[in-house]
Amino acid sequence: MTRIPHDTSGEPNPLRALSLDSLRCRTSMKWRTYPADVLPLWVAEMDVPLAEPVVRAVTDALALGDTGYPAGTAYAEALAEFAEKRWGWDGLAVERTAIVPDVMLGVVEMLKLVTAHGDPVVVNSPVYPPFYQFIEHMDRQVSQAPLGADLRLDFGTLEDTFRQAVAGGRRAAYLLCSPHNPTGTVHTAEELAAVAALADRYGVRVVADEIHAPLTASGVDFVPYLSVPGAENGLSLMSASKAWNLAGLKAALALAGPAAAADLSRLPEEVSHGPSHIGVIAHTAALTDGTAWLDALLAGLDDNRRLLAGLLAEHLPAVAHRPGEATYLAWLDCRALDLGDDPAAVFLERGRVAVNSGIPFGTGGAGHVRLNLATSPEVITEGVRRMAAALD
Repeated sequence: MTRIPHDTSGEPNPLRALSLDSLRCRTSMKWRTYPADVLPLWVAEMDVPLAEPVVRAVTDALALGDTGYPAGTAYAEALAEFAEKRWGWDGLAVERTAIVPDVMLGVVEMLKLVTAHGDPVVVNSPVYPPFYQFIEHMDRQVSQAPLGADLRLDFGTLEDTFRQAVAGGRRAAYLLCSPHNPTGTVHTAEELAAVAALADRYGVRVVADEIHAPLTASGVDFVPYLSVPGAENGLSLMSASKAWNLAGLKAALALAGPAAAADLSRLPEEVSHGPSHIGVIAHTAALTDGTAWLDALLAGLDDNRRLLAGLLAEHLPAVAHRPGEATYLAWLDCRALDLGDDPAAVFLERGRVAVNSGIPFGTGGAGHVRLNLATSPEVITEGVRRMAAALD
């Protein structure tokens, strides 16, 4: 596959567009969970204005009163065109897609198609906490296959976990986070092909959460799971929500490989009623006309990754950190600070800065925090300053 590199669009960096005062006027979770004296660098919301094509598309729909139920395949067509241009992948077949309310509810529906009550679902810890919550809520068992010390897939551990998961003839699924949240790891084509081969050997069905796919660092290639050899019976969830900050405008797409088309065809019709029609319009506009804005964002995130590395070296040199290859999240190993299993609680209480505790991410999360980089350089600088002050 040939991938188009980040374009130098000439658009301004959206991460520098909004003041802290204007951000504090927002009423979403990021800005309303903590008191006003707390600097929020936690939940995956970006401190950006929306891309103008998205604003225009939503405003036009509202002016028309076009607020009914979603219909058609425009979203899937836009994603297919984006995937071909951005990732060099021409295998996204619109007829093998289905609209779902959002990525995690789509994950639930895909797991329902390929597992039954009580079946194991393998995850790579530390991983996005809702993986555990949604799997357990749907009465499946979580089987952790921790990442290696290099924060990449550990294939020995993964194979052992697959073997145990299917013992006694049980069905099992593997919920793959790609790119990985919270580490920002981007799985290579070779790694993903190895995943597909291993899953085939043990009869494990792969469901890939690829919500962060557009958010790669400069020089890093995202590889769609369904594009690799052996992944024909895989299922994937994609959305524009993370890359364009559209979490409040619900819509996502489920994708099936050629051998999984029959599975996807069993998706209950009522699932398609869950997405927001305005959300579908917004996501379609982002994928179709919002790529220049995205490229400006990606350049800003590259700058912020470098900034964070420098700030940690200066103010918190004991914190271990590998800049992520994707996402706008940073995974910080704070164990050398001797703040216990939950340093996020210390940073909040003493420094008045909110970052995510690593504990809910599962095995490997204790002593770590997750920090949101999708904000202005000034806010990141102040956030690290507050974290360092919490040690005094």
